[in-house]
Amino acid sequence: MKRSGIHPLALVETEALGKGCAIHPFAVVQAGASLGQGVVVHPHCFVGDGVTIGDNVELFHGCILGKEPKGAGALARLPTFERKVVIGAGCSIGPHAVIYYDVEIGEACLIGDAASIREQCRIHSRSVIGRHVTLNYAVLIGERVRIMDHTWLAGNMSVEDGAFVSGHVGTANDNAIGRSGYSEANVRGPHIGKNAAIGVGAILLPNIDIGEGAVVGAGAVVSKDVRAGDCVLGVPARPKSRD
Repeated sequence: MKRSGIHPLALVETEALGKGCAIHPFAVVQAGASLGQGVVVHPHCFVGDGVTIGDNVELFHGCILGKEPKGAGALARLPTFERKVVIGAGCSIGPHAVIYYDVEIGEACLIGDAASIREQCRIHSRSVIGRHVTLNYAVLIGERVRIMDHTWLAGNMSVEDGAFVSGHVGTANDNAIGRSGYSEANVRGPHIGKNAAIGVGAILLPNIDIGEGAVVGAGAVVSKDVRAGDCVLGVPARPKSRD
């Protein structure tokens, strides 16, 4: 790559840069990072070592790729991770998004402004992670999934292909509410099946299954499994036949 594509006020330590990259002022790209062709890195972005970025990815202002998880002695669960991030071709990473190490994102995904994606998360292609969404550790997201703004997905949960999760949805993964310490076997978030739809402001409690094509109404509190194709409403959520 010609150095003319790198602003003189950017710090670029890697030589693994594809053709046509543009790296703007005050961006940092560490040694050991790899950028594909046509990657645009806007001002104040940070790209850590071990980060691999596919072709035609755009990183907007102030985003961080490669944040090291830190327990700081305060967490019951000790974070474990591989020092790598993989961003598929054609992705857009919004301003101030934070992507931890040990995250893989498929092609053509949109990561919204100020989203936080923690270690061991996997996001498959053509999915949307909205603004201010948090994916806690080890969240698995399928293809063509939509997670809307201000939603929080608990650690150790999964969302299958084509599902829609509306804004301000809350999830949980620990029925003991932290009082029993951390156990990988017992601390499990909900599972959301293929093409299921979760309404705005719903709450999904730990270790439940939302079946394929099911619908959870706005504001519902779901404490039990929802069968495939069912629609549940209310507090606590109960099945209701579709009109």
